[in-house]
Amino acid sequence: MTRILADLPDDDIKWLDARAEEQGKSRAAVLREAVATYKAQSPASGAKDWIERGYGYWAGRTDIGDGVEYQRAMREDRTPYDEL
Repeated sequence: MTRILADLPDDDIKWLDARAEEQGKSRAAVLREAVATYKAQSPASGAKDWIERGYGYWAGRTDIGDGVEYQRAMREDRTPYDEL
């Protein structure tokens, strides 16, 4: 675990110490939990992060045809249900 040095206003330190005392934890433990919570709530994390990063990736591609047209072409050789 890496140690950091951070400057915080005195009021924030007082609040942090009170919060730590309420929870029976150290100041560092409360800070670690706060960072973990902030990290979990940030838009850059989570299970859908890879979807958000990849959204629209192929939008400008001209070498790829339309997906619906491809499906229709693949199904042209099938016998319609009403003819079965």
